[in-house]
Amino acid sequence: MSDSTPVRPPRHRGIYLLPNLFTTGAMFAGFYAIVTSIAGDYSSAAIAVFVAALLDGMDGRVARLTNTQSEFGVQYDSLSDLVSFGLAPALVMYTWSLSTLKDYGPTWGKIGWAAAFIYAACAALRLARFNTQVGVIDKRYFQGLASPAAAAVCMSFVWSMDKFGVIGAEVAFITMVMSVVVGLLMVSRFRYYSFKSLPMGDRVPFLWVLIGVLVLVPFFIDPPRVLFVVFTLYLLSGPVMTLWGRATHRRRRGVA
Repeated sequence: MSDSTPVRPPRHRGIYLLPNLFTTGAMFAGFYAIVTSIAGDYSSAAIAVFVAALLDGMDGRVARLTNTQSEFGVQYDSLSDLVSFGLAPALVMYTWSLSTLKDYGPTWGKIGWAAAFIYAACAALRLARFNTQVGVIDKRYFQGLASPAAAAVCMSFVWSMDKFGVIGAEVAFITMVMSVVVGLLMVSRFRYYSFKSLPMGDRVPFLWVLIGVLVLVPFFIDPPRVLFVVFTLYLLSGPVMTLWGRATHRRRRGVA
């Protein structure tokens, strides 16, 4: 008889259920946004993207709290983000507004879908760059506008306009510029504060409670416009903060 021990077949590596359920929910919300925009319900489509952003923010925290982080979860989350914050906003903006540019001629029609594609492509590039730099960048800042924030700017604009009866054809040129600019900001080198260093413990300064009240009250009064103002200010903060930092650095070098 042979004394050799029989080789066992390799065990199949499973995946963690709980955090990936949140990721799946985020992707479903992004897919739902696409479907409802095709049906012409643009406010619901915009809200669905915000739901996706909420679920996307929870999956990573759930994984860390339950110690269920995995490389599979990281890659799956990126694919979900591409659907929810890349393809979904691009297609919502196209079906709502950019598709109407074809009324100005065939060339404008091509420019409309090209603007939507630029946004989607920049979101994909932004996610790919983030994955390759995750271990070397300063976690306090994002390099380029994060894709959920970019989607929030665009979807809050769509939600606000749709709520107040402004049809997409009336603001098609604004939507076109917004799609391209927001897309390019995602792949820019501007630094955006990540909010990962905010106090999350049991005790926080009283100022944070006051800020929370000042944000929540107007939010419940007029959610789409409050979200649009808040995320537009965040969008502008990157160029302002980066250029201000460079100017300060040059002044210091000049003094030295």
